[in-house]
Amino acid sequence: MREEDLERFKDFTSVDIADHYYLVYKPLIRDLQYAVKKYAAGKVLDMGCGNKPYEDMFKGIAKEYIGCDIVQSDQHRVDIICDVLTIPLPDSTFDTVFCTQVIEHVEDHQALVKEAYRLLKPGGCFIVAGPMYWHLHEEPYDFFRFTKHGFRYVLEKNGFSIDEILSNGGKWALMGQVIIHTMPARIVKIRLFRAFVNRVFSYFDKKNYNEINTTNYVVIGKK
Repeated sequence: MREEDLERFKDFTSVDIADHYYLVYKPLIRDLQYAVKKYAAGKVLDMGCGNKPYEDMFKGIAKEYIGCDIVQSDQHRVDIICDVLTIPLPDSTFDTVFCTQVIEHVEDHQALVKEAYRLLKPGGCFIVAGPMYWHLHEEPYDFFRFTKHGFRYVLEKNGFSIDEILSNGGKWALMGQVIIHTMPARIVKIRLFRAFVNRVFSYFDKKNYNEINTTNYVVIGKK
């Protein structure tokens, strides 16, 4: 049974240089903003919405923003409590389906993608994000990691065409994040240490960007 009222990510605008997850959040947020601005429209469903941390990205873009999740979040932002594989809404309801950092927690990721396809109107867009690298989290509900080829396969198998696949940071950003995940807690809790690692590896990532190894992807599929 999944726990209710778990603390969730709340605000994409509040990530500073000393954040534990700065090296993944900054490129992820950048690419989500790009994808939302370019592809999102109309009525939006946030699958696995948690606290709806990205809702403000859709201001002036979405006519309606609805969030579903399997349990209620700690800020009680979930509109429809349900399994994302069986969302109790009619076919072809939404212009955009948005799903970030959820697909790795669903036992049947193929069924999640199929459900997104069912709920989209023809021509609608599926904006989905998920990790290629991350430590175990929310155990035991942590099942998969995806390469860009894996994402392409899963979406195309379920009827989507792929518009874009965005790597959220390169190998240097990933290395810095691994350091923060790996060092002893007594060191990582030091704000100055986190800020130093984040600054150094952000710099290297800009100077020698290589997406052969990345923490995460944002993928845009079209129905």
